[in-house]
Amino acid sequence: MGADRLRIGVVTSPHGVHGEVKVYPTTDDVKRFSRLKTVILGMEGEGTTLHVRSVKYHKNMVIMGFDELNSMDEAEKLRDKDLSVNRDDAIRLKKDEYFVADLIGMRVVTDIGTDGELTDVMHTGANDVYVVKLDDGRELLLPAIADCVLDVDTASSVMKVHVLPGLLDR
Repeated sequence: MGADRLRIGVVTSPHGVHGEVKVYPTTDDVKRFSRLKTVILGMEGEGTTLHVRSVKYHKNMVIMGFDELNSMDEAEKLRDKDLSVNRDDAIRLKKDEYFVADLIGMRVVTDIGTDGELTDVMHTGANDVYVVKLDDGRELLLPAIADCVLDVDTASSVMKVHVLPGLLDR
């Protein structure tokens, strides 16, 4: 299993003079911010719990206010910091959905005998694409579709995949 905490956003800058911050969301469910009562500043260690005072949406950003922040100077200290939630507070996943944190580093076993490690997940318009560094040094860009992803076992951190013809012809 991946980390105990899951990143939901990154603070980009202060917003206004009352301690609000602009947050770039890193979650598929942006509206989840409206349901948050607390967030954790940082990804590792103890972290600092922040109590959500307000949430607004502007373009692709979330504007958040916290009880602990009351000035632009206080908000500035959060610039470039991760906001996370405990795994227990994460959104519930549907069947065949996974947290990216649980996929990164997973062993990928192909049906063509060339295995590797999942190193990244690219979010495209149609479907995600798994970036797999193969043991022979090549890189495989694997569409995250049912035809390719045969089985995902997060407990043992192994993904079994079918490599469609043409995906490694380069």
